[in-house]
Amino acid sequence: MPSSPGDRVTEQPPPARSRSREPGADGWPRAGVAFTVLGVVQATLIFTVTLIAVPLPAIGREFGIEPSGLLLITAAYGLPYSGLLLFGGRLADRYGGRRMFVTGLAIFAVASTAAALAPDVALLVAMRFAQGAGAALTAPAALAVLRAVFPAPAAFDRAMATWGGLSVLGSVLGTLISGVITSWVSWRWMFAVPVLVAVLALALTRSLMPGGIPGSSRERPGLDPVGAVLATLGISVGSYGLIASGDRPWTSAAVSVPLVVGVVLLGAFLVVERRVQHALLPPGFVREPRRFAGLFGMLLAASGVGLVTFLLSLYLQQQRGWSTLATTGAFVPFTLALIATNRAAAPVVGRFGPLRAMVGGLVVGAAGLALLAGAGRDTSFALVLLPGLVLLPVGLSLVFSGSAVLSTSDVPAHQAGLAGGVMNTAMELGPTVGLATLMAVAATQADVIVGYQWAYGAACAAYLLAALAATALIRRHTATAGGVDAASES
Repeated sequence: MPSSPGDRVTEQPPPARSRSREPGADGWPRAGVAFTVLGVVQATLIFTVTLIAVPLPAIGREFGIEPSGLLLITAAYGLPYSGLLLFGGRLADRYGGRRMFVTGLAIFAVASTAAALAPDVALLVAMRFAQGAGAALTAPAALAVLRAVFPAPAAFDRAMATWGGLSVLGSVLGTLISGVITSWVSWRWMFAVPVLVAVLALALTRSLMPGGIPGSSRERPGLDPVGAVLATLGISVGSYGLIASGDRPWTSAAVSVPLVVGVVLLGAFLVVERRVQHALLPPGFVREPRRFAGLFGMLLAASGVGLVTFLLSLYLQQQRGWSTLATTGAFVPFTLALIATNRAAAPVVGRFGPLRAMVGGLVVGAAGLALLAGAGRDTSFALVLLPGLVLLPVGLSLVFSGSAVLSTSDVPAHQAGLAGGVMNTAMELGPTVGLATLMAVAATQADVIVGYQWAYGAACAAYLLAALAATALIRRHTATAGGVDAASES
């Protein structure tokens, strides 16, 4: 089914011959290599979020800490990462993508090395926090650099269609690799991956990455320090409350107080953004319908990844008695399906358009979630869970790819970092907001297994509702485009 004019972003890619990686074919002599390096870095930033999940019990035993301390280790990376992304995007737009990419990656590399060598939990938490801060500078800067590598809109959209699936791949690989390493050697060796990736990327940056986007230097926005502080604190404090809800009731002070404070700070942020000259998040940037659809799709897809990695691990180990290594193996089909679909996602987005690709992905993902919702205490892994673990990543890859294109298309050169910051914020808030909401649904059921089923079912319903909303947006664009065509013909 051909895409409508209103859904045209990459629906008519040039022939394969014109998309070759010949020097200058995509606007930069080494575009293919540069994309690979940037993509590996992006996947590694998300990999570092999840690499600590499986070995948490081993870390707790080594340092002799309580569950509350484990929560702090888990949150120490994600809170500054999600909270500082908007400001990181502003810094990339003001000072240049490559400069902030190098700065953030250097911080990330040093902090990762120190985390691997941490002699106590206090230093481990501090270095995880520094890792998150470095990642928050690196992620939006990487997208700004990518925009400079592919300055032509069509080439950039094709790159984003592939880029969208890299983060989820990094997340799942973090779970896989950490499970293997924890079973065979010390958890400290997990940090070797981010260290090696960061060092190699830093060594290659100057020769592979362009210095900036043509025309972006003419408009360098102010820093908006008040907005940056309010956004960072609001997202970080509110996210901490949502993370704490996993171990405590929503009515407890540890959950309710951070949530209320976070909402108040974010409300103040929105008020400030309407009054400052160089708003950190310009009013209307997120409200553009197609961009909003892309960001919401990104949030839903990230929520789905967070849900399946969290619940499936608990289900297999606590309810079915699987070992850590066996549970890790259960995610292999999920990972292989992600890799295969991500390679095909860009042509699908190019053929049908990003909105239609996202809708298709939401429907397929909903089917996968529906299968997982049927998991009971004696459910066959091969007949029920395995099909769900293949369908879900197929859908997720399409959603991530379409959403990435929608989130970043038609953004001015001087806002490339902003687009990266907003998109990555939606991606990071997905597992936090979405998982907390779905686990609240699960908590309404006394039986643990039934609670898991309700959580999967609620996610399935959310995917289908989002697909319906996106379909309505496609029809509206089709009708608008038809009216324009009729007027032009008359």
